[in-house]
Amino acid sequence: MAEEAKAEVGPDGLASRLMESGALAPEWLPAFEAVPRDQFVPDVIWPGRSGMNRQDDRVIRSEEPELWWRAVYTDAPITTQWDDGAYTGPGKGRAPSCSNSMPTMVFSMLSALDVQPGHRVLEIGTGTGWNAALLSHRLGDRNVVTIEVDDAVAEAARGRLSSAGFKPTVVVGDGTRGYGKAAPYDRIIATCSVGQIPSQWIGQAHPGAVVVAPWGPVYGGEAVTRLVIDEDGLAQGHFIGSSAFMRLRQQRKNLPPTRRFLDKERWPLGATRSTTTLSPDDVGDWICMFAIGVQVQDLFCRVDWGKQGAYRLWLFDTGVTSWASADFVEGRTEFEIAQAGPRRLWNELEAAYTWWDDQGQPGFARFGLTTRGGPTHEVWLDTPGNPVPRQAATSTDRHGQRNLRQEVHW
Repeated sequence: MAEEAKAEVGPDGLASRLMESGALAPEWLPAFEAVPRDQFVPDVIWPGRSGMNRQDDRVIRSEEPELWWRAVYTDAPITTQWDDGAYTGPGKGRAPSCSNSMPTMVFSMLSALDVQPGHRVLEIGTGTGWNAALLSHRLGDRNVVTIEVDDAVAEAARGRLSSAGFKPTVVVGDGTRGYGKAAPYDRIIATCSVGQIPSQWIGQAHPGAVVVAPWGPVYGGEAVTRLVIDEDGLAQGHFIGSSAFMRLRQQRKNLPPTRRFLDKERWPLGATRSTTTLSPDDVGDWICMFAIGVQVQDLFCRVDWGKQGAYRLWLFDTGVTSWASADFVEGRTEFEIAQAGPRRLWNELEAAYTWWDDQGQPGFARFGLTTRGGPTHEVWLDTPGNPVPRQAATSTDRHGQRNLRQEVHW
């Protein structure tokens, strides 16, 4: 790679792009320059794409050094492990389990953390060690504790940190438990997503401490929340932007398989059949999924793709009582619905969508979260006194039963 081209896609080029976008605040520029990303990316990677939760094929540094370098200094996430280390390639595994996060997200979250000299920080999810190194440069490594559940990942990160001249406390363990030995903390940051803020995080923090963590409901959609903990242990604050992180291992979604609900070969198995004018394509955006998920908290979905862009959206409940399907076909204005079980899951989704639409389709920044940790949490709109409604389970098909006029061929 020519020197000019390498500089364009190297640290200086990435820094310029991040500063132009506002992601890299001036106070974090010295840490960015002192802690090059390439020192915290392993030799075998799966480059991601900006704004997308997708990975390209495996890149090995010794075989494709220019492609590896370009991936490192692109503003995109990089997958560094699949299937908790069980899959090593070639190709891709089933589920990514470790990454070096998108630089825009890294510095946006660090900026939201608002660290000050002397602050002690607990990081959940060491990963490759880059985030811990940036914090160590800014605060001194004695003020940084980072927890990683995977022994091999933790050991590799510890080696990279040491090579870069940093020795924060690297703990191998369950991130939901925090690390009480070094508490209390002034700041807590998670580089993995959660569906519950662990009560241990709040209990190990000073009053006035800030927690920055990606949070999302079962259904989908996720955003970074910035919580401030008061003297009574109540954590509260707005969401600050969309995110798509790997789930904390102890909180991964263990959703029931489709076969527990129905035999898809015999669909629709006597289900109530109707039509709707709400397109399945209109309820698939990340923010829309978030708004639906916080209202129908036990709902989850899957998709079966058909021909020419057609697909069937499946809805299920975690209690394995009910299911629904909605068929999308390009160009149609009515969409075929089938629902079975004591609940009408499509109707519940539609009611949740209608509420969100009636509020003006608010973005993530208008939502907020209040919690004392654990399963008790409340999502609100604009102010804590305006909780997002939880949709009641419904067993009434408000469209009534109607015969489907045309089957979709899959």
